[in-house]
Amino acid sequence: MALSLHSEPGRFGPRGALGGVNVTTFARRKARIATRLDRVRRCLPNPHVNLSAKTCLLTPIVLALVVANNVSGADWPRWRGPENTGAVADRSQWIEKLPAEAKVLWKVPAGPGFSSPVVEGDHVLFLDNQDDKETIHLFSAKDGARRWKETLDSTFKDSQGPRGPRCTPVLDGSLLFAQSSQGEFQCRQVADGKLVWRTNFSDFGAKFIGEKGTAPGAVRHGNNGSPLVDGDRVFVQVGGTNGSVVCFQKKTGKVVWASESDVPGYAAPFIATVAGVRQLVSFTADGVIGLDVKGGKLLWRFPVKTAFARHVTTPVVVGDMVVVSSHQVGLIGIKVSKDGASLKAEQAWLNKDGAMNFSSPVAVDGHIVGLGPKKDIVCVDAATGKLAWSQQGLVASSADKAHAGFIRLGGNVLMLSDSGELVLFKADPKALAELGRVQVCSANWCNPAFANGVLFLRDGIKAGGELMAVALAP
Repeated sequence: MALSLHSEPGRFGPRGALGGVNVTTFARRKARIATRLDRVRRCLPNPHVNLSAKTCLLTPIVLALVVANNVSGADWPRWRGPENTGAVADRSQWIEKLPAEAKVLWKVPAGPGFSSPVVEGDHVLFLDNQDDKETIHLFSAKDGARRWKETLDSTFKDSQGPRGPRCTPVLDGSLLFAQSSQGEFQCRQVADGKLVWRTNFSDFGAKFIGEKGTAPGAVRHGNNGSPLVDGDRVFVQVGGTNGSVVCFQKKTGKVVWASESDVPGYAAPFIATVAGVRQLVSFTADGVIGLDVKGGKLLWRFPVKTAFARHVTTPVVVGDMVVVSSHQVGLIGIKVSKDGASLKAEQAWLNKDGAMNFSSPVAVDGHIVGLGPKKDIVCVDAATGKLAWSQQGLVASSADKAHAGFIRLGGNVLMLSDSGELVLFKADPKALAELGRVQVCSANWCNPAFANGVLFLRDGIKAGGELMAVALAP
């Protein structure tokens, strides 16, 4: 099956369906359509269909209906956005300045927890602690009205934070997926919260221990890494002896494959094409692994061993370089390349001065931008690991507890500091150029969602706070 889009002048030229647009506007629209075509592909029964913006088997009108009915380029339905990269691909959503004052559209009380909100259409999905239960809530993106709430699991407490969920859920059309700290995994209907299927990580041999002894990774401080939906499948870092990563049919919960036996770290898995191979990348308690998406075969492994396996930051891919960070080891560039019929992973560079603790960075023009070990914003060349620049003064908390959420908007970066200040800056490889800042909330460890010019976030660290929507676009 092939889906594509005619681009000849007769359709999109001065006399075509988009008649009157200039060349620049046409190019931008074409780029946006290409981006949305890729998102449509992932919504189809076969996510590997050929989608092209140059040749066509669907008329533009039919294609527009397919896009509208499947996914919006403005949605933020999963951890770190549509591609798990922290990037907003839709140019129409990019902003160049911030308002002088925060325009809060709505806010509602939020119980304790570190789960970030996700947004799809008029749905905002969010987890918190209600009556010592990890609880799933669905709200209206327009006015914050709660549509329903359901219990996910009991809570647990450790020294790292309050009782409450720590994993960001996923919205996927008519279904949602939520994961508890202790390993309860549920698929529910978005419309009414009705349970579709569930499993528990203990079914795969995983044992949640908590903050005891030398227990490493997710079994110590909770299963924080968000699940990942791709086409008709959902990938979950179960961390059992019968599967570190398990691939389920998303509608039924049937196991497609289970691979490896690593204890998970705290980072979310993601899918990327590295060294020409589409693969799932997971940062486990033992290191970084690449798995074949179709069958779960181990493609490569790079060991990263640290005390307690505090591997939190989501890896970033730039070309064939996979960049991960540990506050103990530093920022690591892992080069993945062909090795005959296989793949191999080797350390290309190590930058201890660029070590990132638990704030996930973003890639901007071949550079990694994130929160460094001295609570400084750092920019590191992804090819060489060399520090391009470091900027102090944007994060106020102590270095060991400093956090910031990063969203890339083209060449600009939107950063939510842990004090609740929103900062927009241009991440030029030569220097950080601040474009504006505004206070939007109180203390937080949130990775916000950005959809349709609105920032969705929660505040509160040691206790409850508020879930809110803040307008940023004019």
